[in-house]
Amino acid sequence: MSISIRVLATIAMTVAAGAAGAQVNLTAETSSPGNSPHVMMVHLADVLAREGIADIQVQEGQTATNSIVNVAEGKSDMVTSPTILYFLLENGRGPFSGIGAEAGAELVQNIRAIAPFNAGAYGLFAPVSSGIESYEDLAGRTVWNGPPRGAALTLGRQTIQLGSGGFQEGEDYNGIQTNWGQLPTVLVDGTAEAFLVPITFPSDRVITALSAGDINIISFPKEIFESEAMQRFLSAPGNSPVVIDGSRLGYGEGQGVNLISEDGMFRSPGVPFATMVRADMSDDLVKEMTAAYIASFEELFARTPYAGNVNFDVVDQVITGFCGGLGLKYHPGAVAAWEEAGYDIPDCAE
Repeated sequence: MSISIRVLATIAMTVAAGAAGAQVNLTAETSSPGNSPHVMMVHLADVLAREGIADIQVQEGQTATNSIVNVAEGKSDMVTSPTILYFLLENGRGPFSGIGAEAGAELVQNIRAIAPFNAGAYGLFAPVSSGIESYEDLAGRTVWNGPPRGAALTLGRQTIQLGSGGFQEGEDYNGIQTNWGQLPTVLVDGTAEAFLVPITFPSDRVITALSAGDINIISFPKEIFESEAMQRFLSAPGNSPVVIDGSRLGYGEGQGVNLISEDGMFRSPGVPFATMVRADMSDDLVKEMTAAYIASFEELFARTPYAGNVNFDVVDQVITGFCGGLGLKYHPGAVAAWEEAGYDIPDCAE
């Protein structure tokens, strides 16, 4: 979600949009290339330009923590953001503690969602040569579990704790952290014996690690995953469940990737995201934008191998992590577009 290099990519065509034929120009902020938030935003920009709905100036490589505030303050029109940031801003917590709860609650009134998806799941994987085949095998091992700070590190530590039955970093295993840009090097240089990191299906991170030898992808223990305590965790703001058949992980037979699972299913906490817009954006414009996005799913799924596995076309409450303690609502224009396309938006998210 944070990147040190900022790249300004202008994806634009001169088009006419709206009933009056006026040109609509929007600004958007997203992550660095190579992940689902970036794919979603660039795809949306392509589609809206082609359909003559809007020109979107996309700023890549942005820090979502800053970008969501920019949308709330009207400095930008759209953002791809993990939903946990909406919750934290709403409550003035974490990176938004300086803003405070009162101001944060006021700011989020300016933000609405148009489309949910996820950035994969917090997947545990390790070289086959390490002998690590379960969360409990992490005892005494060195694990890369996130960047030096932020929500990713917190969830990485929580996932290991839950999957292992209570392991704590520094007591039961050795945790190491680097920034995201250094991760590709760590994946192959032997610094870590295992990795707990967001992965898609397939994942560039797993493929990178494969260059140093065969890999085990380790599913969250089924019994723990289905427990009442774990289900409460998965329904908390910023969390969601990911359950995917091993045959859909995206690695063919003989490619060196082994799924360790009781039943051939991969389970792990997911990383729910949403594309969010200014709440005062017109209903008609948002409806037109969202409808064009929905109509382009087949093209979107063809953009990258993992696109079919990150729920671009899913609005289910549990899978998307909406409602419960998360106050994020859909924009009315988006609700109209999804429902006209035959999808059921949860009442609690309207």
